[in-house]
Amino acid sequence: MSFDPSPKVQELQGRLTAFMERHIYPHEQRHVREAEEYGPWKVLPLIEELKPLARAEGLWNLFLPESEFGAGLTNLEYAPLCEIMGRSLLAPEVFNCSAPDTGNMEVLARYAAPEHQERWLKPLLAGEIRSCFAMTEPDVASSDATNIQSSIVRDGDDYVINGHKWYTTNATDPRCKICIFMGKNDPDNPDRYRQQSMILIPMDTPGVEVVRSIPVFGFYGMPDRASEVIFRDVRVPASYMLLGEGRGFEIAQGRLGPGRIHHCMREIGRAERALEQMCRRTSSRVAFGKPIAENGVTMERIAESRIMIEQARLLTLNAAHRMDTVGNKVAKTEIAMIKVAVPNMTGKVIDWAIQAHGGGGTSNDFGLAASYAMSRVLRLADGPDEVHRQQIARLELKKYR
Repeated sequence: MSFDPSPKVQELQGRLTAFMERHIYPHEQRHVREAEEYGPWKVLPLIEELKPLARAEGLWNLFLPESEFGAGLTNLEYAPLCEIMGRSLLAPEVFNCSAPDTGNMEVLARYAAPEHQERWLKPLLAGEIRSCFAMTEPDVASSDATNIQSSIVRDGDDYVINGHKWYTTNATDPRCKICIFMGKNDPDNPDRYRQQSMILIPMDTPGVEVVRSIPVFGFYGMPDRASEVIFRDVRVPASYMLLGEGRGFEIAQGRLGPGRIHHCMREIGRAERALEQMCRRTSSRVAFGKPIAENGVTMERIAESRIMIEQARLLTLNAAHRMDTVGNKVAKTEIAMIKVAVPNMTGKVIDWAIQAHGGGGTSNDFGLAASYAMSRVLRLADGPDEVHRQQIARLELKKYR
């Protein structure tokens, strides 16, 4: 089995790296300033300036596999490209490859009616609008998706939705026009995994209230536009139901599989960037008569970082290969393993990089604090470590029963 990139991917890697060096890295501090100045309720001008440049260079919608809408790359082909984008928190949206839009676009491409694809998928693919995904709820342990209390009730030709959601990324963004909402339409179904459905809700529908922006480790809007949203008697046409009643859990599993691997691919890029920063910083700083890089503890951390990054990358590439060859459902063990291993690895590498930068590492000057926050969030987003470990253990034990 070879994970070497094809000539096509190598060419894209070169173009993507060159774009990052020209347009992304030089503007990272401006991105931080705009995020602080404009906050989570407004559009950041820098991103809107850079998106047309990325699209003009053909570095656009690279994430969609086997689709008329995307670049047609496999998960294995996309992995090294997503890793490059992950090196900067500014980059993914510039290339129209940021969560939750990528997952939502995949759902719309697979399950939405043609008229809904025309209304929401095409503008999303063009980077003209954004979207949100409403699943997590404040009143229940949402790590068990069967706990969801939000309701989707049929009323004639419509559905009426009620629910209280939070950590609904993007809802505060004025460009956010469509929400994919998960709730229960059949709470008494004996099959707990057939109680839930997913439905489309335009954000301008009466009854949708974006209550507040939620800070993530003190950051508003960067790295994440986390939001709290209340849905009160929200009425939408029955045709807005995705795939059919009782299929929500099925859609969620299909949506979150690619989402999880995309997060892990970006995390590896974040870890590589942090290791580079650690090496440069410790090589240029002298303490107690010698470069910090020559201290035994620093050398040990650099070595451990390289080992852990390579391990995580191989694990992720293997998961991507399995998703491409046997499908997301069969590759669920590999997806769960990377979702645990990669954010834990990245968090440790970034933590060591922060330590190498001293107090400056906790500021916004080096990007490490926001990267650390993002990596820590990913131990919760798309399922906490504990749930994935439990799944891995169950699948392992199943071999012996």
